[in-house]
Amino acid sequence: MTTRLSPSAMAAASPPLCLPPLPAVRAPRHRLPPGATDCHCHVFEDPSRYPWGGERSYTPQPADRHAYAQLCRSLGLTRTVQVSASIYGADNRLTLDLIAEWGQERARGVAGIAASTTQADLHALHDGGMRGVRVSTLVKGYGGSDAMAGIAARIQPLGWHLQLHFERAAEIAALEASLMRLPVPLVFDHLGCVRGNEGVDHPGFQAMLRILQRRDDCLVKVSSWYRRSEAGPGHEDMRPLVQTLVDVRPDRLVFGTNWPHPALFAPAQVPADADLVDQFCDWVPDVQVRQAILVDNPAQLYGFA
Repeated sequence: MTTRLSPSAMAAASPPLCLPPLPAVRAPRHRLPPGATDCHCHVFEDPSRYPWGGERSYTPQPADRHAYAQLCRSLGLTRTVQVSASIYGADNRLTLDLIAEWGQERARGVAGIAASTTQADLHALHDGGMRGVRVSTLVKGYGGSDAMAGIAARIQPLGWHLQLHFERAAEIAALEASLMRLPVPLVFDHLGCVRGNEGVDHPGFQAMLRILQRRDDCLVKVSSWYRRSEAGPGHEDMRPLVQTLVDVRPDRLVFGTNWPHPALFAPAQVPADADLVDQFCDWVPDVQVRQAILVDNPAQLYGFA
């Protein structure tokens, strides 16, 4: 069971302390298919064993692999892709340890790397189950967009993808030409980080759609839409974005819970994960499309059998 930080640890928490995840109290209304994969999630464990980096954007609450396994059982998820959290920088030991414990037929990972990460280190990460590298212009701990070309050249021999996390969807439009030239598969985090009130006509979202149509090796994560919605618990302003992506490239979408929903601070509210699964299934009613997004596309991207 996940425990809370001690009062002394909470008092020392800087940058700001995240809200803790909710307990997995119910199963979703919708039954997920066998092999359903959570393609975006994190775990946070004892910082004396897995230290936080000094350059970070938030301080996490504990959210360990046992609590996450309970969540997976509750939701009907059988595979996971752990994104090594930004607070760990290029220290991927926690993700590697979880993959080793759960086995690569069930778990894979996306790494954070640094300029000091050697090619031998990358091969070791590959052997440990990593299949991509994340960059971000929103949170500290990863390289930003200026690091994309250099990282792409380094990971291309491994067949990895570059996972792109932007502060604003407008960055996709500004970087469209550069993104088209990158020689590795691309994965856009969190619907390209477009906001619900920006809508499908937003230049960044339209640039992402063009990239998806012109390249057959780019994917989008249907995840974290609750953070970008302006429409309350139902997040209905995000539905047209998801449905547009389903209409354009259902073969290039994957799903993620974003558990334990890091970088949410009071007075925000942590979403119930079963509600997120039900929203996704309501927005994607076609069973065959759900099968592709939840099972087939992740198996191809991350190398699940």
